[in-house]
Amino acid sequence: MDFQLPLNYEDIVKILPHRYPFLLVDRVIELEPGKRVKGIKNVTANEPFFQGHFPGRPIMPGVLIVEAMAQVGGVLARLSMPEKTDDSDDTVLFMAMDRVKFRRPVVPGDRIVFEVEPLRTGTRVWKMKGKALVDGALVAEAELTATIG
Repeated sequence: MDFQLPLNYEDIVKILPHRYPFLLVDRVIELEPGKRVKGIKNVTANEPFFQGHFPGRPIMPGVLIVEAMAQVGGVLARLSMPEKTDDSDDTVLFMAMDRVKFRRPVVPGDRIVFEVEPLRTGTRVWKMKGKALVDGALVAEAELTATIG
């Protein structure tokens, strides 16, 4: 797959199988295949989950922050494997999350920057460490495991 940074929506949907409302990555701004990736999620008041989480005090669910982090990691994994092609049906599947910590709430108007780097890479299983930051402050972190295919 050949892409030019930043990766926008049209690029990301060629890499990940997710679609609205579950595609949680708006842009990928930095990428070093096999080494690191930085992606962005712009959190708006129109997000469907804010209707119920929580009325009068909207907070982005932590599980969706981790899912967005995993999606950014999925972009890294897919673009780090030169043998994968545009027509490959190998999907990056989230397997596990460890050492998850939430530091502060994410609310409408926040811009989450995800920084993900691999701890272990392979042809089928990747383990990655990710951070989510808003205005440079850590809001969440996790270790993520994914499989390809």
